[in-house]
Amino acid sequence: MPFNPRNDRAAVSPRRRTLLLALALAALAGPAPARAADIPVVAASLRVEEDDVLLNAEFAFALTPALEEALEKGIPLYFTIDFELARKRFLWFPEKVAEWSITYRVSYSSLTRQYRVASGPLGQTFESLGDMQRFIGHVASRAVAHADDVTKGVRYEAAVRERLDVDQLPKPFQVNALASREWQLSSDWHRFAFTP
Repeated sequence: MPFNPRNDRAAVSPRRRTLLLALALAALAGPAPARAADIPVVAASLRVEEDDVLLNAEFAFALTPALEEALEKGIPLYFTIDFELARKRFLWFPEKVAEWSITYRVSYSSLTRQYRVASGPLGQTFESLGDMQRFIGHVASRAVAHADDVTKGVRYEAAVRERLDVDQLPKPFQVNALASREWQLSSDWHRFAFTP
């Protein structure tokens, strides 16, 4: 008797075949990439003072347990705060007016039991993890653009974020950062309007 798929209970319908194919592809793709732990943005604002546009921002910054342990074992961590300022244009891409970023190198000395935060040649030490985290999560009156770069009465869109710079981790830990949420820490871009 010839095979007839309509009479065979083992035959797979097109809908079921599509579902099975999707499941197989998902299994081959492996687990979904881990999403970074969030750094909530508490507040962000800009103001023009004399010749500069100044940024104030507050992040609810806290290390994950894995990053805290790595820091205490002597692995330096790098955190970057990024800022962008753009002017929206009708029927065109926004015009980027200013970009600014700062990277902090955070390290811990088990000998002195102090945390050190450095940006370039300048550094500061902290007695507690909490004090260090508050410092990393706070931007106060930081010049991010010249006052000449903005036009009075024009509406701009500003954006700020903070993130662990995974690329500056030692190579073995970069692999951990790809696979584990505990090794990722960042905020989404926080966007807000600014009219000088």
